[in-house]
Amino acid sequence: MAKRRLPQSDRSLFTRLSQWVAHWAGKPQTFFGAGALIVVWALSGPIFSFNDTWQLVINTSTTIVTFLMVFIIQNSQNRDTAAMQIKLDELIWKLEGAREELLDLEELDEEKIEKIRQEFEDMAAKARKAAGKPAS
Repeated sequence: MAKRRLPQSDRSLFTRLSQWVAHWAGKPQTFFGAGALIVVWALSGPIFSFNDTWQLVINTSTTIVTFLMVFIIQNSQNRDTAAMQIKLDELIWKLEGAREELLDLEELDEEKIEKIRQEFEDMAAKARKAAGKPAS
């Protein structure tokens, strides 16, 4: 099934940019291209006598790329997480017998989430025991 996308005009410039960068950053070609740049930089060391400027070029470049990628990755992850949460909320809402109090689970404190997680672990252990399977 093809993935439906909103028209370009319905997404902000930053969203389109972050999606494009995240898409290309995750490709093997990008990884090997970055690796090739590192090799070229390392091989150029003798030409520049391994001086401070030679080292500064790679340090500055990698710092800038890393700094910007943190924001791109976080933006992509935030959107993906929000979309997944909405989809799960829809399933909980429509599923007969589901505990609707779990709809805003991501908003609870860590202690409350841990308590609910423990409840589900206990239910799973009981279900395994009832099915005659050993607990893992």
